[in-house]
Amino acid sequence: MNEIVKENKIENMIYEIRGKQVMLDSDLARLYECKNGTKTINLAVKRNIEKFPNDFYFQLTEEETFKLSRFQIETLNKSNNLRGFNIKYLPYVFTEQGVAMLATVIHTDVASEVSVKIMRAFVAMRRYISNSLIEQKYVNKLVYNLDDRVSLLETSFSEMNKKEKVNTLFFEGQIYDAYSLLRNIFDKAEDMIIIIDNYIDRHLLDILKDTNKKIIIYTNKYNNEDYLKYKKEYSNVKLIINNNFHDRFIILDKDILYHSGASFKDLGSKCFSINKIEDKEILENLLKHIDGGKVYE
Repeated sequence: MNEIVKENKIENMIYEIRGKQVMLDSDLARLYECKNGTKTINLAVKRNIEKFPNDFYFQLTEEETFKLSRFQIETLNKSNNLRGFNIKYLPYVFTEQGVAMLATVIHTDVASEVSVKIMRAFVAMRRYISNSLIEQKYVNKLVYNLDDRVSLLETSFSEMNKKEKVNTLFFEGQIYDAYSLLRNIFDKAEDMIIIIDNYIDRHLLDILKDTNKKIIIYTNKYNNEDYLKYKKEYSNVKLIINNNFHDRFIILDKDILYHSGASFKDLGSKCFSINKIEDKEILENLLKHIDGGKVYE
């Protein structure tokens, strides 16, 4: 578990705003260990906006943000009065339901475990309020029902973790499953996808045309008619000629590495596997050797 959870009580990160118990996007980004901070949170919500109605998350006003400054919010300029108060950005906050939904679209190693702890923190806060002088019936009902919801969430995350496979073996004929996994891998990237494959055709380009991420493909095929047609309509892919590679690789955000035993144009035609390479030294060495090559115009 990350050091933030060890050193801070999650209950101290829950605020009451507009009559709702909420958590700041910056606190959630730290708890989930998002490398790009709130940018990761914002991108995840944007890509799944249909899952986040207004009662799941909302943006604070300037006045609400100012009031939270005394709780030492890192993204604010701490000031003693509202006049001239300089706000770096107006943060977003997530309700209890929004936090639970956010956990399903954030792909970090600690997302599942941290989300369960957050749900338990909401339980503790509601029990505290219930035992105080505030007699609000809807709070009491949520307290009684929330334990079951936490158990359900734990079960859901357990099933999700079982389905997430680092190494996958495909047999001849599993074409759809292979390309489905490839799409899932690409969806994990935040900003950049690097693909190394000596044989690039429309099968791969069809998958890439709908992504808004920066994509660089290293290949040795000089006359690529499919790419020439592709770039007349789409500008998100840059093709670089490099003859130094035999195997096929995918690199996400220069941080996550996958190896494929088959060219991406032939997935599922014969038995092969796609494997995640955890050794960071291999990734670093590979990144050192992909520089260079001629950009395919």
